[in-house]
Amino acid sequence: MKTDAPITVAFDRPVSLVSLGKARPRQLVSPRAVVSLGLVARGANRAGAIEVAAAARSWERLPAPAWVSWFPEQPYPQLMTEPRPGATLAPGGQLMLIFSDSVARVLGTRRPRLSPATPGRWWLLDAHTLAFQPDRLGFGLGANVRVVLPRAVHLAVQAGRKLTRALRWQVPTGSTLRLQQLLAQLGWLPLRWQAVTPLVLTSPRVQLAAALSPPPGRFTWRYANTPTELRALWRTGRVSEITRGALMMFEDTHGLAVDGLLGPRVWRALIGDAIAGKHRTSGYSYVYVHRDLPQSLNLWHNGRLILSSPGNTGVPAAPTKLGTFPVFEHILVGTMSGTNPDGSHYHDPGIRYISYFHHGDAIHAFNRSSFGTPQSLGCVELPLAAAAKVWPYTPIGTLVTIEN
Repeated sequence: MKTDAPITVAFDRPVSLVSLGKARPRQLVSPRAVVSLGLVARGANRAGAIEVAAAARSWERLPAPAWVSWFPEQPYPQLMTEPRPGATLAPGGQLMLIFSDSVARVLGTRRPRLSPATPGRWWLLDAHTLAFQPDRLGFGLGANVRVVLPRAVHLAVQAGRKLTRALRWQVPTGSTLRLQQLLAQLGWLPLRWQAVTPLVLTSPRVQLAAALSPPPGRFTWRYANTPTELRALWRTGRVSEITRGALMMFEDTHGLAVDGLLGPRVWRALIGDAIAGKHRTSGYSYVYVHRDLPQSLNLWHNGRLILSSPGNTGVPAAPTKLGTFPVFEHILVGTMSGTNPDGSHYHDPGIRYISYFHHGDAIHAFNRSSFGTPQSLGCVELPLAAAAKVWPYTPIGTLVTIEN
């Protein structure tokens, strides 16, 4: 289209009722086959696209709108996208590429490459417009979506003549509050969550919308005698060790990278479980260790204390750090090695029932003549029988609190 030319849309027959974009339909004074959009091809209007619907008679119902696009005259293929490159991409929305020439002439039979790989399909809306529709679970909450074209084109919204093949969009991430709601509903937290208004849990569209705008509801503790140490860790709508530990346990169980970070793959797995009604049934465990004498480890599971055992924590030169930490490595038998406070080194093979929770500190069995006093280099040492009972209850993500 030539610069400074009025932008019009032509129909194959005269029309009397026209809808342009989001404006209300308007009735023409007399039927016309060419209708002005009220724009001139200059500046921001050198290229553009708009949805248009029209009817031959004013009393007819308007059909579904079609996209109409215009581009400046250039010797190379041009492209517009909806949404624009760099903009927010709705997780379940459609990605649309509008070319100045037909898709067949610009791309041939080849199709753009999408990363991260997303289930869905490319399809032609019309001769100039190619669209990608993701499957039910969308592009992936928090994903950075990249499309690589088979051929370089000019983005019509950009000045200059630079051609490009790569385009990017950002999908909004889900909220921490919705993460907590799902973890509670699916049995990964020591809390329940109940929505004020029941949700259609099997609907991907409802689940994606809820991830971005969490529905109102209420959290309640699942067990009446939950330890006060555990209750004190909970933060509704904010990441705390309870949420991080449950997320790590979920990641490990689902074969995902155990990093406690909320990415697209985690959201896809969470929403997939919610839709399938897949709940964790093995309960909730929590370990808290007293450093004050006599030192002890306490194992709480599903509302009751199932073990309390004397244990050893770190000596004054290598104390066990106070705080709450999720287990990040769970080993039945392993070798532990490191440096003693005096600079010498130790190498102990055959250590049993190891649950690492903070750097090199772990709960594990150890052969000592007595338990209940500081004797380790930061670990929580237990008698063999007690360690054997604790270990099955401390998979990755289990919280361990060290307190005085």
